[in-house]
Amino acid sequence: MQNRTPRMPDQPAPNHAENDARFTAELASVLNGARRRALRDGDRQIDTAHLLHSLIETDPAVREAFDGGPRLAKVLGYLVQRSIGYGLRWQGSVEDSGAVPVVRDPTADGWSPSALAAMEGALCRAASRGEARAAGLDLLAALAADTECRAVEVLARGGVDARWLADRVGVLTAGWARHA
Repeated sequence: MQNRTPRMPDQPAPNHAENDARFTAELASVLNGARRRALRDGDRQIDTAHLLHSLIETDPAVREAFDGGPRLAKVLGYLVQRSIGYGLRWQGSVEDSGAVPVVRDPTADGWSPSALAAMEGALCRAASRGEARAAGLDLLAALAADTECRAVEVLARGGVDARWLADRVGVLTAGWARHA
């Protein structure tokens, strides 16, 4: 019988994303939650759907971005279905939307290439506002911008247009740079 537990280190290395000082404490908690979810689900890697699920569960600003209960409830319902088996077709495969060229082992540190690209996108978004640390809404916007990632597939199945969501996040964060 093949072991379906993902190959992730027992002790996080200092360069793991969850320990990265470039993320707010709240976003670091989201990243840790995504890692735990992947381990619990028996997934080979932490993908963008794990990130989306953890963002929704952890960050009130992310929940606010969905502009009301019905959209959020549908997406969360789909994510729960995924965690109880609907996402089995994703197990054992590497998520790579092609958002960035893969220059290293795609399962390094347990993160999919698309998840790593989303985290880098969140950092770039924060930097464009002059912020040293990325927040949950930065990651949500980066996920929504990658039209080929699993998180966007989840959003679409939940009835949320990723472009609308990215625009909504832009509106919610527009004043951040002015108030810093």
